[in-house]
Amino acid sequence: MSYECLLLAAGEFNPLWIFIVFMAFVAMVLVAFFLRFGSLYVRALLSGCYVGITRIVGMKLRGVNPGTIIDSLIMAHKAGLKLDDDLLESHYLARGNVPNVVRAIIAAEKAGIELIYDRACAIDLAGRDVLDAVRTSVNPRVIECPAQGPNGQRRTIDAVAKDGIQLKARARVTVRASLDRLVGGATEETVIARVGEGIVSAIGSATSYKNVLENPDTISKAVLKRGLDAGTAFDILSIDIADVDVGENIGAKLEADQAEADVRVARAKAEEKRAMAAANVVVNQALVEENRAKVVLAEAEIPQAMAAAFRSGNLGIMDYYNLKNVQADTKMRDSIGQPPTPPPAST
Repeated sequence: MSYECLLLAAGEFNPLWIFIVFMAFVAMVLVAFFLRFGSLYVRALLSGCYVGITRIVGMKLRGVNPGTIIDSLIMAHKAGLKLDDDLLESHYLARGNVPNVVRAIIAAEKAGIELIYDRACAIDLAGRDVLDAVRTSVNPRVIECPAQGPNGQRRTIDAVAKDGIQLKARARVTVRASLDRLVGGATEETVIARVGEGIVSAIGSATSYKNVLENPDTISKAVLKRGLDAGTAFDILSIDIADVDVGENIGAKLEADQAEADVRVARAKAEEKRAMAAANVVVNQALVEENRAKVVLAEAEIPQAMAAAFRSGNLGIMDYYNLKNVQADTKMRDSIGQPPTPPPAST
């Protein structure tokens, strides 16, 4: 039964249905195409920027977002800028931020700053925010020197004046972006480092810390004369000393450390001299013992010499007794000259 129904339906099939289905499919494709590309074409056309529909489709096929290019082109046209969609597309393919570049050129045009499209693209491709650079060029930025710590703690630039007093300073540097030096120019970190170096040098050359406290503007004037913005992407407009605090007396601390070091050196030298004196005492004692040994040896030869003198007749018996008397007198004098021996302690 079902097989017969299928044959009947096939016999009654009308080719018109095929045409209707095909036209419906074509209509759906056209609607999708118009929603995707036609709206962009109409927007550009109504804004006075003609971009062909084939051009829009080609952007999509080349991997370019047509909406970004069309919106940027409309924005530039409304601002009175003449930009070609080929230039915008090439910058987009170079991974550039096309809307940001167009906004930067518009902002520079309104502010009277000369910024051509190629330079704006170069700044953007160099990794810099070209719109922020234009804003900084119009509205100067204030940089804290030194920068705050990771947890927001306040840092200071520490330097020592000639009188040894430590000063802790903080400065605010007002800079303006230089679009001509933005590509290849040093960043804010370099400016902060150079300003810190200049502050340390200015404080170090001050005769007294009181002079710095009385006239802190002398620091900023001395730093500005150094031309610290050379080779950077900024022009330094002013350097203002925000705060100056008195720190430690580094000079007195160094003098105390030096005095302590001198004491240690003197003690070491005295200990060296004491050791040398003790060594000399030991050497002299050894020499005394050596001389005593020589005396003992010489005294041992006296009896032999006297015997030889008796045998040769050079020494008589009276001469011998006179020598004994002299020795007895000498021994008696030595005993008289010695201090009295204390009596032994009674037990």
